Amino acid sequence: MEFGPTRERVLSDPFGETEFGTDAITGSVDNPVARFHSFGPVVAQSPAMVDVLADLRRLAPSDVTLTLIGDTGTGKDVLAHAIHGASERARGPFVVFDCGAVPPNLMESELFGHEKGAFTGAHAEHTGAFERAAGGTLFLDEIGELALDLQPRLLRALDSRSVRRVGGTRDRRVDVRIVAATNRNLAAFVAAKQFRQDLYFRLAAAVVHLPPLRDRVDDIPLLVARLLADLGRESMRIAPDALEQLRQHRWPGNVRELKNALSCALAFVEDGEALQTRHLRFPGAVPDHSVLDALPLGGHDLDSVEQATIKQTLVMTRGNKIRAARMLGISHSTLYEKLKRYG
Repeated sequence: MEFGPTRERVLSDPFGETEFGTDAITGSVDNPVARFHSFGPVVAQSPAMVDVLADLRRLAPSDVTLTLIGDTGTGKDVLAHAIHGASERARGPFVVFDCGAVPPNLMESELFGHEKGAFTGAHAEHTGAFERAAGGTLFLDEIGELALDLQPRLLRALDSRSVRRVGGTRDRRVDVRIVAATNRNLAAFVAAKQFRQDLYFRLAAAVVHLPPLRDRVDDIPLLVARLLADLGRESMRIAPDALEQLRQHRWPGNVRELKNALSCALAFVEDGEALQTRHLRFPGAVPDHSVLDALPLGGHDLDSVEQATIKQTLVMTRGNKIRAARMLGISHSTLYEKLKRYG
């Protein structure tokens, strides 16, 4: 028997429980209809993820600040957009501000805006993310990467519901709902003095933890069907052994890795052919740190080891400090502090 997505019938609530004809999804002729839950484009039938979607359905209509915590690739951005779509602000803008992608010297201006002449190169006024999101939702992605010196300003903006542009003299009222996301352990960042405790508690009004894909393998058949449809191959059939191999994989890259794996596999499938095990390609395992045990590091002071590690990483990234910080597992503000210290 081969598997492939069949027609979907959505019930009256697009963010509730749905029925999927699953002779194609589960391969069970004894169970022709399997019930699953959806929230926007996200589908689930595993208990862990069903509970998450239930929480989000309750939280979405409110204006409470919401923080999504989960590994890279678990779909935090997709869920943030779904939260906006299920809120009273759905007709307003949905603005994404990626704290891990904006250089520290531009972050204040990009977040809060600036006035003309505020600094060299400010030839015109600039509307920041807060103002662009007025009446809608501001999604602060990778909030754990926010520069430490900007965190008090963000806290002030959240508490006062107003922002002052760089170089400005007046506060501007902003009506926004904040959804934040991170793959970091913010509590550990607070303990390490890399994240302000008061901002942490402000963002922790409602926290939802997203399970990694390896803890929700029951959702893989549903996700495969949905992702194949997203890739324009809704009628693609998938062999049972290929589906089982997808269920057995550990998915360190989570749903994003699954989509990439399917996209790659489709390139090898001939017309009219089902997706088979031989079509699947998985990247090599991420090397562990055991190789470090073989290096002659003993006797060297930690500062010199750290300095050499940073230097080599910057060489690998050709001087790209944001990429280097991500590879080192630290925020780019921390990297800048270390570079300043080491000269």
